[in-house]
Amino acid sequence: MRTRFAAAAILGMVVVFVLAVAGTLIAKSRMPPTETAGSVASSADLRIKEAQIEEVTAGVRWRLKAAQALIFEAEGRTALRAIAVDVFERDRSWTIVGEEGDLFQATKNLEIRKNVVLTSSDGVRLETNVLRWTGSEKRLWTDEPVRLSRGGAVADGSALEVRMAEEYTTLSGRVHAVFTEDRR
Repeated sequence: MRTRFAAAAILGMVVVFVLAVAGTLIAKSRMPPTETAGSVASSADLRIKEAQIEEVTAGVRWRLKAAQALIFEAEGRTALRAIAVDVFERDRSWTIVGEEGDLFQATKNLEIRKNVVLTSSDGVRLETNVLRWTGSEKRLWTDEPVRLSRGGAVADGSALEVRMAEEYTTLSGRVHAVFTEDRR
């Protein structure tokens, strides 16, 4: 009789344990997922949501917007998420968007990463995974595969360099270009 009672008690405890584990798993699966900021965000000196920086340099006005900015003072770097940069000159403008990047405070150099798209007011579209701006050289560049398009022309290459002061653009690597009639 005692062994039956002990077996029933053990079985009862196992059933309660299984029900508790199953209930916990079901409850966790129904909870909305939470986004963890991770160790990078926790070490930031300052966090800003909906950040915006605007400046005029040598007659060029630019505005940077980001859904989130994490400022790392010791590194002199601001990590950005969901970036949009608008650049305005007197006769043309550009918009650059990307998922993440870094703004270096001392130099104002900028690197934008993941699904980067640049569009210009004259119809040029540039697509790549990394795009960098070096302010002291007025140089826009990438060493990642890049696609340039405008109207009926599409050119693919493995790197790009734009020297703003000298007004030249170099698409390099194995370049493949297709020109079709633009029927707009």
